[in-house]
Amino acid sequence: MHNLPYEKVGKNEPVCIADEVPFEIPDSWEWARCSSIGSMIRGKGIKRNETVESGLPCVRYGEIYTTYDTEFTETSSYIPAEVDKNCIHFNYGDIIFTLTGENKPDIAKAVAYLGDNPVAAGGDLAYWTAHGMNPLFLAYYLNSPYSIEMKKRLATGDIIVHISTSKVGSFLLPVPPLDEQNRIVKKIKELIPQIEEYQEKLIASENLSTNFPEMLKKSILQEAVMGKLVPQDENDEPASVLLEKIRVEKEALIKAGKLKKDKHESIIYRRDNSHYEKVDGKDVCIDKEIPFEIPDSWSWTRFSNIAVFENGDRSDKYPVEADYVDDGIPFFGAKDMGDRYMKFDSVRYITEKKYNELGNRKLQDSDMICLLRGNVGKTRIFKKTDKYQTGFICAQMLIIRCIDTNMLDYLYMVISSPYYAGAIESKITGTAVRQLPAKEVANILIPVPPIIEQSRIIRRVLALLKPLKSF
Repeated sequence: MHNLPYEKVGKNEPVCIADEVPFEIPDSWEWARCSSIGSMIRGKGIKRNETVESGLPCVRYGEIYTTYDTEFTETSSYIPAEVDKNCIHFNYGDIIFTLTGENKPDIAKAVAYLGDNPVAAGGDLAYWTAHGMNPLFLAYYLNSPYSIEMKKRLATGDIIVHISTSKVGSFLLPVPPLDEQNRIVKKIKELIPQIEEYQEKLIASENLSTNFPEMLKKSILQEAVMGKLVPQDENDEPASVLLEKIRVEKEALIKAGKLKKDKHESIIYRRDNSHYEKVDGKDVCIDKEIPFEIPDSWSWTRFSNIAVFENGDRSDKYPVEADYVDDGIPFFGAKDMGDRYMKFDSVRYITEKKYNELGNRKLQDSDMICLLRGNVGKTRIFKKTDKYQTGFICAQMLIIRCIDTNMLDYLYMVISSPYYAGAIESKITGTAVRQLPAKEVANILIPVPPIIEQSRIIRRVLALLKPLKSF
């Protein structure tokens, strides 16, 4: 009729359905309602506790989502004969599809059964039988984007989604000649491995695209701490001179009573192409502890030799709820750790009176703050503001204060590197609650370049990471 599709239902006059037909089909094809081709029969409930390890084959609706792909010949579930005799069965060539699911796009997922023996169909399942078509063609059709759009339009429910056989039966089906159906199925089966391979590569490519910035950042930082990011300059004063200056400055702080003497201060040096550590008057080879080679002008040292550590131990003077005020001295917790610096937008405050009662854990400008519980090792920097010159940390934190503040940017870079993250991970205790002993942080080996090279490294890192807006 004028090259337009019409539908005749019962004794009614034909009605034009051009607005309902979604796309053009070849002249040798025909449009038909699914319900006009064969029959769609609902299964009968099979309870989980009725299944057995061996018996007669059955399919429960959830298995269509979890166990079977587009076709199957053997089932993964079985029931005893006394249960099977009350069931409804499908046979070779029938299309099994779900009537219940968790979302509309997946509802009525279809699978073609190509096995020899009758199989019991569980409840919330239906099967399409006596259709006279290629079973896989119909399975591909019900799982196609075209059918999915109709499912989304006709299915009901949100948390549990339902669709009826009558609604699936109302779908318009483009029907090719049987020989062409067979050719279509053969071609799809040839293409599926290529499509799956492409999908795997696409997912891998998307993952790489998502993760690449972080991977690149880690690679750059690792190269930096190993001395491979910038060339060495023989005119630079070696790191050993810098470490000696820091040792002298540390001694001065101890004599002034501003710092406690380290009971086990160490000096790491090289001899005969090996690394030795002098502790308590004894020289011990630590080659097995050295994680990688560094340039000759660099030196290894314990973190405790170049920084002061103030543990956030809990005392009887620890702030209680009555000590918090609307504005006062910032009291930082894990939630106040920003991207690089401690943030003030949701910090709590304690009274100045309470702050003055407390011993350590009082922050100075450029202190680094490390988490010892939970997201252990996470470290951020405290920068004073015009309003807040100091702050206080909670018990699960550790203050790391550079003795030479000129090393702050370099040390923060080391802390951000994969090497340091691995060192921290190896020191963690506990499983339910991950914890990091402060003494283990102080004991980590730090690769130290000459002070001038540190500046060159930082400039290079910032230039390389600028497009990533990181660090």
